[in-house]
Amino acid sequence: MTDIILTDQTLEPVSFNLAGEDPAAFARALGASFRETGFAVISDHPVNQDVIDRALDDAQAFFALPEDAKHAYVVENGGGQRGYTPFGTENAKGMAQKDLKEFWHHGRNLPQGHPYSDVMPPNVPMSDIARFDDSVQALFAALDEMGAVLLQALAKDLGLEESWFSKTVNDGNSILRLLHYPPIDGDPSGVRAGAHEDINVITLLLGAEEAGLQVKTKTGAWLPVQPPEGALVVNIGDMLQRLTNHVYPSTTHRVVNPSKERMAFSRYSTPFFLHFNPDFLIETLPGCVSADNPNRYPEPMTAHAYLLERLREIGLI
Repeated sequence: MTDIILTDQTLEPVSFNLAGEDPAAFARALGASFRETGFAVISDHPVNQDVIDRALDDAQAFFALPEDAKHAYVVENGGGQRGYTPFGTENAKGMAQKDLKEFWHHGRNLPQGHPYSDVMPPNVPMSDIARFDDSVQALFAALDEMGAVLLQALAKDLGLEESWFSKTVNDGNSILRLLHYPPIDGDPSGVRAGAHEDINVITLLLGAEEAGLQVKTKTGAWLPVQPPEGALVVNIGDMLQRLTNHVYPSTTHRVVNPSKERMAFSRYSTPFFLHFNPDFLIETLPGCVSADNPNRYPEPMTAHAYLLERLREIGLI
């Protein structure tokens, strides 16, 4: 677990417009935020609001279906990587208590016969919500495109070629998660999402209407995070932390249960987990190793092997 320092200054939003106006300044601003906190707020994001609204509307319609209808979309022995994962299935790493959530996973559409087809399953088609597949794919594509621009900036910040990450994520096992935290009745022993770090490279998270997201500070305090309208939160995942030898730390975060006044309300969110290609070898970047920061990971491993290891730890396989 990597604790982080958060201050008002480090969470000052970075405008996505800067990526086109001054790419070097954009890279410096993002890099500084990620190096200090593993976290950034991006304002003026390019994802069309209509695309967001359609995906959220269809997600809410799906989660409102009867339980037996939703369970028809569970992929048995699929590790929760596509389709529906029922309430109370996933837990945070190292925790026995299950999270109070249910979710849908939509991944990359691969052409028939693609070499990654054996480890990246096809998406589960939706028959109950007419436009669901199209609206969810549109949001996936928009966040995937934005993520590629963010990785160009991080490559600059790390002293790499701007396109360095493009060949590592072009067919990555990225996932759009449609999350539903149902209303809470009584006093449950669990929380909506226990303290955890993300598995992947970077996570792009649009703001949720209901509060609850918190990030852990270096002092052990929890800071609530709610991006302003028109902004999204981006955090470093464990794969990028490993690749950069903790130059970019992976954030510890959670979703706490609501106040009594908000317990009757659902919470929805749509994190996009940007992943490396399954066969990418996560090997510490030489530029991230120094006398003060010796290599923590002398043994490299593929992104797929790392993913499987973590899926076991969080109870999905």
